[in-house]
Amino acid sequence: MKILVTGFDPFGGDKVNPAYEAVKLLPGTIAGAEVIKIEIPTVYGKSGEAVEEGIKKYRPDVVLCIGQAGGRSTITVERVAINLAEARIKDNEGNQPIDKPLEKDGENAYFATIPVKAMVNNIRKHGIPANISYTAGTFVCNAVMYDLLYMVNKKYPEIKGGFIHVPFAPEQVVDRPDGTASLPVEITAKALEYAIEAIFVR
Repeated sequence: MKILVTGFDPFGGDKVNPAYEAVKLLPGTIAGAEVIKIEIPTVYGKSGEAVEEGIKKYRPDVVLCIGQAGGRSTITVERVAINLAEARIKDNEGNQPIDKPLEKDGENAYFATIPVKAMVNNIRKHGIPANISYTAGTFVCNAVMYDLLYMVNKKYPEIKGGFIHVPFAPEQVVDRPDGTASLPVEITAKALEYAIEAIFVR
């Protein structure tokens, strides 16, 4: 078994993205499954293309995309992605779509095909705060989750797919308002490991 785990590059003026920093810390094997790690661009369209390149190259059984959700205080496993691009800031190539569909022939929404509840439960069982989320936003995180699930629906039905949002790393909140949530990247990485474990140990 193989799982492709993706993390975004830094965006929005930050020098790091805890998503990929945590992905890099994952072990090479989790619950008997080989873990393949790639960094993807925080760019509408290109992020989904990078995921598909990884699918074609590695032929994984599961694809799990990881993104930063600054302001959230827990690990959040996303349940649903919507067919909408509505960017509050520009992506890393200056794109800022407003009220645009991600895929003209796609459904209004797609649900994750990974065991979301089991993943959250396994993270919590190990003492790390986690929740199910029912909104992946409308920025590139939602876009790549939607693109992934669109591809699963249209081209790769044998693959399971989903998305996890992670909080800021502590160094990102030094100059942000008092009370801004963060989580050490090492703890985030352990949470991802427990989430992946729940995918393969049922």
